[in-house]
This record gives sequence, C-alpha cells and structure tokens, in this order.
Amino acid sequence: MRIRLVVRLAACGLMGAWLWPAHAAEDRMLGSDVAGLLEYAREHNPELAATRFEAEAAAQRAQSAAALPDPVLRAELMDVTNQGTNKSASLLPSQVGSTRYLLTQSVPWFGKRDLKREAAEAGADQARGQTAATWAELSAQIKSTYAQYYYVAGSQKITRDLLDLVMQMEKVAQVRYANGLAAQQDAVRAQVEQTVRKTELVALNNTQRQVEARLNALLSRPVTMPLATPQHLRSIPATANLANYTALENRIREHNPELFMDEAGVRAGEKNRDLVYKNRYPDVALGISPTQSGNAVREWGVMVEFNIPLQQDTRRSQERESEAMLAAARARREATANRILSALTENLSGLEAAQHTELLSSGGLLPQAKVTFESALIGYQTGKVDFATLLDAARQTLSARLEVLKVQTDAQMRLAEIERLLGEEL
Repeated sequence: MRIRLVVRLAACGLMGAWLWPAHAAEDRMLGSDVAGLLEYAREHNPELAATRFEAEAAAQRAQSAAALPDPVLRAELMDVTNQGTNKSASLLPSQVGSTRYLLTQSVPWFGKRDLKREAAEAGADQARGQTAATWAELSAQIKSTYAQYYYVAGSQKITRDLLDLVMQMEKVAQVRYANGLAAQQDAVRAQVEQTVRKTELVALNNTQRQVEARLNALLSRPVTMPLATPQHLRSIPATANLANYTALENRIREHNPELFMDEAGVRAGEKNRDLVYKNRYPDVALGISPTQSGNAVREWGVMVEFNIPLQQDTRRSQERESEAMLAAARARREATANRILSALTENLSGLEAAQHTELLSSGGLLPQAKVTFESALIGYQTGKVDFATLLDAARQTLSARLEVLKVQTDAQMRLAEIERLLGEEL
C-alpha cells in the first residue's frame, strides 16, 4: 500500500502540472505578459524614437519645400571717385556719384513649387512608413522572443516535474528492493535519470538567461535586469479570421508599412519626374532698382531675368534618369508585395499546422501518454512491468507535454510574423 500511495501521488503531480501556468498567480512585474513588454518598448526603445524624430524632420521639410527662395538685395556704388573732382573718394551712398540698389526675387516656373511640395510630402510619408515598419519589426521580435521565453520557462517547469517524479520513483524502487521485489538496478536507473534531468535544467537556465538578455536589449534595458516569469500566451484569433485570405491580403495592401513606403516612393518618383520635365521651362527673377543721387532717389527701374535652358542633352539625360528611377520604384513596390504575400501564405500555413498539431497533441498524444504511464505504473506495482518500461512511460509523458508547449510557441511566432506583415494586431 505504501508503494502504491507514493507512486500515485507522484503521478498525479506529473499529470496535473501540464496545465501550467493556467492557474498561476499573475505577476505584475515586467515580463509576465507580452502586452506590458510592448507598451514599455514603445516608450523606451531608442531606435523607434530615432525614426519618430526623422519622421518629424521630414514633415518639417515638406512644409518648407514650396517656399520661395530668399530675395537678394544688391547695392552698387557708382563713381566713388566723384569723376576726379575736388571731392575725395567715398563709400557713403550720399557722397558718391550715384548708388543703385537692386532687389530681386527668384520665382520658379508655374507648378514647380507644388511639385516640390508634393515630392517632399511623399518623402515625409516614407519617413512615417519607416517608423511604422520599425515598430512592426520591433513588436514582432518582442512577441517571438516572449514566446521563446515562455517556452523555456514551461520546459523548466515540466523538467522539474519529471525530476520530482523520478525522485519519488527512486524511493519506490528502494522500497521494492528492500522488500526483495525489485533489483537494485532500478534505483540506479532512477539516479541516472535524475542526473540527465538536472543537466537539462542547467542548459535551460542558460537559455533562459540568453532569452532574457535579448528581451532586455529589445526593451533598451540593462541585459542583466530581471524579468518576471511569463504567465500566459496571447490568444490565437479564430480560424475563420485567418482563413479569409482575400481579406488579409487587402489589409496588407492597406496597412503594411513596407508597401506604404514603396507607394510613397512611387509618388515621390512621379513628382520628381514631373519636376525634371518642368526644367524645360525657364525660371524667372523679378527685380526693382531705385537709383540714389545725393540724398534723394531720382530714378526707378524694373528688371526681369530668365535662365535660358540651352543644355538640352543634360536635360534629356536627367529626364531619362527620372523615368528609370520611377520604373525602379514601381518594380520595387511589386517585388515587396510579392514577397510579403508569399510570407503571409507561408505563415498562415504554419499557424494552421501548429494549431492542428496542438489539437492532436493535447487531445490525443498527451492523454495516450497518461494512459500508458498509468498502465506501466500498475504493471510495475504488480511486478509485470520492469522499471525501464515505467521510466520510458514517464519520458513519453514529458515529451507529450513538451510537444504541446512547442507547437504553442510556434503558433505564437507565426502569429507575430503575420501581424508584422499586416502592420497591425489581428
């Protein structure tokens, strides 16, 4: 009876713990859930802050892109020697023969200012898209790393559960050996298994420190700062929401930051091309020229100036260059769309496979492993099954629990990648 009680208690501990951490106490410290990590990163990540400042700078450039250039004032002193009279040479406007002032304002050809502004606005859109792309990439990395963090923590818990079970099994084997019902080799096998599990825990602890360091780096925290034990993973959206590929494709075309940047690049290319073609027409400089004699202004003049676009070969080369750059921007947009849609299909397939595998593992493999272990336990108690069979059944239970945890982690990483492609949460 004593043997039966000890082993059954150990088995109940092993089989009940696979639900971890569904009933664990929630830890409010940073790291207990992915939402807190994302909120912290949005406020503290320096790379994201840099892209925000760059977007702000680009917006300011767009506001000034269409401004007229500053006017130019020129003063020209005429006859500073006063035609060789008794008056000495002077540089004062009232004491020279005459002083001519010229105030000019350059005015671009009609439409050039609007094109410059629109091109700058497209550049500002690219900068805003870069900010969104940086956040999408950063949030995806945080989500994926958190899933790995959860996997490591769960693996540690499962391995410790098996280690505790094997320790209980060793006690049972020693009792059976003392009663002449089993060989001493059973206890030795249990001790070897304990060493194996302790070695695995050492490796898992090392992996945990590495994952914590990556998470802290993404959050712009010191890499040795502690993080809370992860409590739960995000829920996976309903399959119906993921099965509508057309709807997801439309959302990607509307919200994906990379496509947004490429679209802005096409608009900028179009405006720059139109601006280059506008250079076929001359810019204008308008001026007014008062002439001062003594202390009074006695003459007024007006001026108009055109640049003459004679360098046609140069302009044609510039036009061909702008057309080529526009074609490159359009090709880049198409290539980006193809790459993103291909990645979407791949990750949707991977997410679906992970969900099906989890369903099979949690609904089939894990219960089957439980039944196998219970059967082996009964057989060991009655002497019909050796200790090696019982130990193998315990290992199968461990593998089944780890498989569930693994596919859950893979599903989370697939979900993070899909949300990065969408540019928004599902």
